[in-house]
Amino acid sequence: MPDLPGSPRFLTLADVAEVLNTSSAQVYALVRRGELPAIKIGGRGQWRVEASRLEDYIAQQYRHTEQYVAEHPFVESEVD
Repeated sequence: MPDLPGSPRFLTLADVAEVLNTSSAQVYALVRRGELPAIKIGGRGQWRVEASRLEDYIAQQYRHTEQYVAEHPFVESEVD
């Protein structure tokens, strides 16, 4: 997410789910496992993810995927 004027600093789990094209439950699991840094705010304990932390997480996932691909080369027989 670009740092545009007027863009929120913090995102709800639903916002993060939309960016990642996944479910809020999956994002909650990422947060609870500590894979995606977040803060818990307010009396009801609502989770928020800082936009910059989400971008860091996405970049980290690209690095992990690059490493996985390098260690597990594609084999044509895998495609049916």
